[in-house]
Amino acid sequence: MDIQYEDMRTEDVLAATAVGVWEWDDVRGVATTDAVSAELLGLPPTRATFPEATLRARFHVEDWTAAQRAIGLARTEGRVGEAELRVVDREGAVLRTVRLRFRTPRGEPAPDPSPPGDLLGTISEVSPALPPPPESDWDERRAREAFVLDTGRALSEVATVEEAVRVLGGLAMPGFAPDAVVLVGRGGGWLVYPTGAAGAGGRGGAGGAGGPRFLVPLDARHPAAEALRAGRAVYLPSPGEYRRRYPDVWAAPHGTRRRAWAYLPLVVAGRTIGVWLAAFGHEVPFTIVERSTLSTIARMLAQALARISLADTERELTADLQHTMRPPPTPSVPGMWVAARYVPTGGGLQVGGDWYDVIPLPTGRVALVIGDVQGHDVRAAAVMAQLRIALRAYASEGHHPDAVLSRASRFLAALTAGTAGDPDAPDDDARFATCLYVEVDPPSGTLVVARAGHLDPAMVLQDGTVVTRPTVGGLPLGLLPQSDYPTTRLVLQPGETLLMCTDGLLEAGGRDVDAGWGRLRKAVAGLSDLRLDDLADTLVETVYVPPPRRTTPPLADVNRDDIALLLLRRPPADRTRPAGDAPVRRGVLTIAQSEPARVSDARRQLGALLHDWTDPERVHGAMLMLSEAVTNVLTHTDGDALLVAEISGRRGERLLRVEVSDPSDELPHPREPGELASSGRGLLLMRSLADAWGWSPRGVGKTTWFELGEEPPDSGG
Repeated sequence: MDIQYEDMRTEDVLAATAVGVWEWDDVRGVATTDAVSAELLGLPPTRATFPEATLRARFHVEDWTAAQRAIGLARTEGRVGEAELRVVDREGAVLRTVRLRFRTPRGEPAPDPSPPGDLLGTISEVSPALPPPPESDWDERRAREAFVLDTGRALSEVATVEEAVRVLGGLAMPGFAPDAVVLVGRGGGWLVYPTGAAGAGGRGGAGGAGGPRFLVPLDARHPAAEALRAGRAVYLPSPGEYRRRYPDVWAAPHGTRRRAWAYLPLVVAGRTIGVWLAAFGHEVPFTIVERSTLSTIARMLAQALARISLADTERELTADLQHTMRPPPTPSVPGMWVAARYVPTGGGLQVGGDWYDVIPLPTGRVALVIGDVQGHDVRAAAVMAQLRIALRAYASEGHHPDAVLSRASRFLAALTAGTAGDPDAPDDDARFATCLYVEVDPPSGTLVVARAGHLDPAMVLQDGTVVTRPTVGGLPLGLLPQSDYPTTRLVLQPGETLLMCTDGLLEAGGRDVDAGWGRLRKAVAGLSDLRLDDLADTLVETVYVPPPRRTTPPLADVNRDDIALLLLRRPPADRTRPAGDAPVRRGVLTIAQSEPARVSDARRQLGALLHDWTDPERVHGAMLMLSEAVTNVLTHTDGDALLVAEISGRRGERLLRVEVSDPSDELPHPREPGELASSGRGLLLMRSLADAWGWSPRGVGKTTWFELGEEPPDSGG
């Protein structure tokens, strides 16, 4: 009989001996079998591709779980794996027992993630059928699975290499436990031995993270170097095996009184970053179950170390960016006190578009700047850095606040528009920024405010009352290159504190801006004479929730945005105020003829000053009289209204005095309006609601005023 060997295929030879061939596509979750394999599995005897669910239904559930461990181990170590499984019919009756043998196509450890078709194998029938495992095996399997889950949970929470070493040192594996663990790192062409070490129960060992280290060449005949080069585990179950395979380096481990060693490569995304050594005080056979357990822990350890390395890199980059982009840590304004805070509360690199700055001006004044570039990413941080430099340059040239913001808006529009024609630039690369720019004259306390879509500034009065100061403003920087930014003039009274912040301080926890201001008012209410740094800390601590070490999705958005805060305090004029004497609250606001809508701002400011007044009815009456006085100025004169509200005295005995001044010399004329009259009742309201009221001429124009006394809570008033 003349046999033509060149015409014979491997599949034909295997089929003649009742051995089938199969291929597993792990990505698609399907297996391709030849006719022999399909028949052994109780399927139609033809070459076909089956989904994972079909194959799983053909195997006993206990054997399928064991086979999955064997497959994972074979893929990790790049060697031939083997498993025996019972094939069952639709009713669960055992048809036969088959043996699977498998390996990766190239005989190498499969990268992570594995490519399609990452396993090839054979299948053949064996007999007799496997007996069911005893109950003790089930208990051991459950204990092993619980151990792996607990170890994975512990490794997922470590934040440093030292913590990972402590977790490894405390391992108590079912049936066997390492007597010592060592991490071996990779540095250039060398192994750094060790980068971390611990004994059983977490005891630090010699040569640990703080002890002596040794360098081992990557091409050395050493078990750690071999595990790193080949990307597969090296198991040495006894001292004799160690001496036989590595005679040159045998002396060192022999002196440690260890009896078995497992060197497992730490692989992440196909790259070996180090080696984990688990040493045992007794000989270990390293069965397939033990190897599978060690390989699983090695994979989890590699992921944890990669995450720690990435976090360390991000923290270092964050620190460098923040150091580069922030102003000096102790900015100063002559004759005033300054405090600033920046709290990165988002994820990622923890660097966003928020910034603040304190800029000396050539006129002797000082500019305070706070702003927020759209976005919370590296691009936002880069744009912020460039915009901050541009603002500092324009301010240092001596431009007026409105001109500084106009130039900055044109700069930002040109900067982000430069990427519009770049096909590689993201669609959202165009950025805008909000900004609050305040020019301060320290001797007089005068503030010239220019605002570009940012939050209004606020004043913290001497007794802790927070009052927002409405200002005119323009669009955010970068939206329209030719935007105008009108200015508002305010006065910082002695003892008062200017508060400038980004929206992260107010909107933390999902609150809106009004609710955020309310929370800050409540936090500092009544805190008189609080040091400026203590006030800054109190404001931040009121809203900031430190994220947990491992942020979960429900907590990932607690703070939502970075927090930037800038405080400026004018020293009190009278630093010898008697103990128990309450500080004076004062609010000043100018309402132009062209801004009648700002009457509501005046009412809000007065309401903020009276936030703790004992009688709500009198508060309502005060705001009503204020509206009438300001409206009379805007209606019957051609000038602007200047509002000054002042509260003095102790709680329960305080006096409110409100003055509304205008440039007209015409004095008010009380009238007796008829029932159908639409005006003329303002002075009648003051007469009926105020404790005292009147008007008086001044240098140019006149001042209309009224006073209200606070009634004690138990007066019945």
